[in-house]
Amino acid sequence: MGDKTSNAMWGGRFSAGPDAIMEAINASIGFDRRLAAQDIEGSRAHAAMLARQGILRDSDAEAIREGLLTILSEIDGGTFEFSTALEDIHMNVEARLKELIGEPAGRLHTARSRNDQVATDFRLWVRDQTDAAITGLVALQRAFLAQAEAGADWVMPGFTHLQTAQPVTWGHHMMAYVEMFGRDVTRFRDARVRMNESPLGAAALAGTSFPIDREMTAQALGFDRPCANSLDAVADRDFALEFLSAATICAMHLSRFAEELVIWSSAQFRFVTLSDRFSTGSSIMPQKKNPDAAELIRAKIGRIFGASVALTTVMKGLPLTYSKDMQEDKEQVFDAADSLMLALAAMEGMVRDMTANRAALEAAASSGFSTATDLADWLVRELGLPFRDAHHITGSLVKIADDADCDLSELSLQQMREVHSGITQDVFGVLGVHNSVASRTSYGGTAPDQVRAQIARWREQLGGAGQTGADE
Repeated sequence: MGDKTSNAMWGGRFSAGPDAIMEAINASIGFDRRLAAQDIEGSRAHAAMLARQGILRDSDAEAIREGLLTILSEIDGGTFEFSTALEDIHMNVEARLKELIGEPAGRLHTARSRNDQVATDFRLWVRDQTDAAITGLVALQRAFLAQAEAGADWVMPGFTHLQTAQPVTWGHHMMAYVEMFGRDVTRFRDARVRMNESPLGAAALAGTSFPIDREMTAQALGFDRPCANSLDAVADRDFALEFLSAATICAMHLSRFAEELVIWSSAQFRFVTLSDRFSTGSSIMPQKKNPDAAELIRAKIGRIFGASVALTTVMKGLPLTYSKDMQEDKEQVFDAADSLMLALAAMEGMVRDMTANRAALEAAASSGFSTATDLADWLVRELGLPFRDAHHITGSLVKIADDADCDLSELSLQQMREVHSGITQDVFGVLGVHNSVASRTSYGGTAPDQVRAQIARWREQLGGAGQTGADE
């Protein structure tokens, strides 16, 4: 009776009692199976090292190697049977290895713990994702470069507060995102350098008494060196936190451009047309073409930033070295990496496919008295006025134009001279939007020649394939 009451208290799927609950909360195979390739790679390197050091017979090492390759083939082929009772990917692989090769399988874990094993697996996985993010970012930069090249001298409004500020070029706006995503590349590359140390050989936390060669396993796994402190090697998850930090900033950049695409593709702006591949229709309004891909990219920042906060919260109170809390390090990172890679791929496709409406951009560039600053600058440069005085005069002219429902360039010279008698016909040379952007020749400015120079610089910097290694 007591057992039935106790079991009923657990309710639902846990009617079997505390054992079922403990198995469910303790098991990680539901998600850490994604580490299978890295787990097998680490085990192969470990076995080869044990054999070379005389800790493992060559025949056992060969059996282990063949068995692990068989398991990897089974996992890739979808025939491997994962068991929750075996808790995690490490024990699932080891159990299957024992079925395949028998007693030598038990020797694989010599001089190793699940603590350094999972730290190695996870670090390898995050490193792979870091490389993938860099590749995706470089592809996205190239998509923006193509847009910038096509419209290096197209004029459009530049905004502050989402209000028309000054004319800029389409190419200049596109290149702003090349710069942003370029910084993201450097953040991921910097993080990769720091994460590229091998925890393998730290064992449970204190190292091992076996004569292992940690340099050998580090080299075999593509690490620069072994971690120098066994306690830190087991306890560290900075590599995952740095990945999430870089991913968060990158996703924020993606979200900013996604927001611009949502605005620009609206009927009120008509700056760009998005391809049908990255838009959807409405179930009730046949005229609608919704920028759903951009909106979903805009939302991904929440998942990625949430993962960063979650893992930081998990790690903040943990004493050295390993605590079971750290099992919660993976799902958040897996989800964030998936979200980031999907967002990068979708954004690259949207940028490559979108069509800028040059006429609408130019019409908008001329609105909102966008050349007012050019007028003020002309008053300073040509008439020697203090900028504050020039600012006041320009403001008066803007009001006159606003009241007359015309642009500054449409005011007559007489109207301008009524505000300041020194204004000459030459002022009209700076009031057109094309003249305005052409005059912004300072380094990093919006003048088409400056934009083309930056495009050339980035073309050279990205080079051929734009691959991911830490040495770039």
